Amino acid sequence: MLLTWEMTDMLRIAVLDDYQGAARELANWTAIDGSTVEFFDDTLADAGALVERLAPYDVLVTMRERTRFPASILERLPNLKLVSGTGRRQAHLDLHTATRLGIVVTGTGSPGDSTAELAWGLIIAATRNIAWEDARIREGRWQTRLGSGLRGKTLGILGMGRLGSAMAKISPAFGMDVIAWGPTLTPERAEAGGAKYVAWDELFSRADVISIHVPLTDLSRGWVGARELALMKPTAYLINTSRGAIVQTDALVAALRERRVAGAAIDVYDEEPLPATHPLLGLDNVVLTPHLGYATRETLEVFYGEAAANVRAWQAGTPTQVLNEAVLGSERR
Repeated sequence: MLLTWEMTDMLRIAVLDDYQGAARELANWTAIDGSTVEFFDDTLADAGALVERLAPYDVLVTMRERTRFPASILERLPNLKLVSGTGRRQAHLDLHTATRLGIVVTGTGSPGDSTAELAWGLIIAATRNIAWEDARIREGRWQTRLGSGLRGKTLGILGMGRLGSAMAKISPAFGMDVIAWGPTLTPERAEAGGAKYVAWDELFSRADVISIHVPLTDLSRGWVGARELALMKPTAYLINTSRGAIVQTDALVAALRERRVAGAAIDVYDEEPLPATHPLLGLDNVVLTPHLGYATRETLEVFYGEAAANVRAWQAGTPTQVLNEAVLGSERR
């Protein structure tokens, strides 16, 4: 039985990982009756500190996967009744454990354009040395590196789902050919999306730019390693706006350091926020952004707005966008 809320109770809500301090203005939190809402702009990696902070709260509003909730954390939060998550999937949370504990878990819609937009921005930033030259011009230097154009080059898309397909649709504007591989992709679907289906090895050996657009699963974890990077041209670039763990970090760092690939642009990492000692920070042929793919005003308005609405619906006894139902349904079968 999933927990409900009694109107006589004061509801304590914690909005987590609000890095930009934007959550307060992007949703109507005051419409949640009988509640206090507190906002946190940091991520606690220590499990003990996280449990101590969150123990008093009835509701957690989470931002994607910034804070993780395995069973070992959920089981130490006896007051928790609702996790109002953002996005369609809550990969950061042990949904089976939440369901067993009676914790309702909800999701939201997710506008899909912003990550593809960022990926193209990173492609141009990497191939034209934008971040590097910005730093040099501030030092009084002028035109220190030659960039590479995109016209006539080949874009390799790893994963032709919603985001990969969006990448393929944009590529003609840059005069690029498109090849693609995906675990369920067929030649017919690739052609319909504006790409040519190729085998795994050919994707890495032919592409001048490889852009990753597959979800992180047990299957895709560590997919791109030393072997795949060795297949790439020394003039090629790797772009990752999906999940950090899809690429083996040590192998990527070694390939970049030894100039076996021309460069990379990375928005996602194994550990976020990125530690100050991370080896990627010491390289001059990689563009780094702090997981900005979904972090636009328009996307966060949907995330926070629907997350707050889900709290109100749960209060009213009519929760929507509930993710536990899939677990309960499988158990009933």
